Amino acid sequence: MTEARQRAIGIAFIVAAVSVFACVDATAKFLMRDYSVLIVVWARNFFQMVAMIIFLAPTMKLDLLRTKRPGIQLARGLLLTTSSLFFFTGVASMQLAEASAITFLAPLFIALLAGPVLRERVPLPSWLAIVAGLIGVQFIIRPGSDVFSWAALLPVMTAICMAIYQLLTRHVAHTERTLTSLFYPSVIGSIILSALLPFAGPLPVDPWPFALLVTIGVLGGAGHFLLIRAYQHAPASTVAPFMYAQLIGALSLGYLLFGDLPDGWALLGMGIIVTSGILLVTHQHRSR
Repeated sequence: MTEARQRAIGIAFIVAAVSVFACVDATAKFLMRDYSVLIVVWARNFFQMVAMIIFLAPTMKLDLLRTKRPGIQLARGLLLTTSSLFFFTGVASMQLAEASAITFLAPLFIALLAGPVLRERVPLPSWLAIVAGLIGVQFIIRPGSDVFSWAALLPVMTAICMAIYQLLTRHVAHTERTLTSLFYPSVIGSIILSALLPFAGPLPVDPWPFALLVTIGVLGGAGHFLLIRAYQHAPASTVAPFMYAQLIGALSLGYLLFGDLPDGWALLGMGIIVTSGILLVTHQHRSR
């Protein structure tokens, strides 16, 4: 298979992955009209764990659980669970596209944390991209204005948690199986949130909302699998910019399902965040 075809397949996988993630977020927002954030995040983790056990355990068996870094896997699980709680709580109160755009600060925070955590030098273009991304967020949340809501800060916390999560994932990437690293966060999230379910309100009894809860877990796992496949076919520098296609899905689903359409200032902020992220990825690729 030619290199160009490999890259094209990788791009197709990444677009499919982020489209699935947009569907998961939209379904979660729909469910949170009637059910608590805890129930939705629990379902997101629990049914992903169940799906992975069904499809992977017969072939991987105990290899799915074997890890050389249990402490880091525990930390990754806690971070991913916390970031999901932050994000879905924010999504319940704000537009889907705006919340999704703010979480794309994560690559910028990774670049910022690479200095003290990984002892990497942060070059000037990265600093400029980080500052630009933070300015973009200001256009979306507009602190001090009538449109500002404290819920808008929750996706920022999501981005911080995701940045640390991805740094830890990078740290164990050479010693842990990819599917094992994907499995542990769903297990840890399921255990923590199952303990909190008695405080989460009533679970759905009707088949339709219960089916949607199962769907977000299965789709979440499928999205991560597609993401893995994308990076197997093409380098990060090729596929990473296409992750921002998720915003197209978030904008479309937000408008179709909830009638949400960001105003001009928010769209400008989203554009700044996307541009700064793509420029950061491009600069890092050229540096390497």
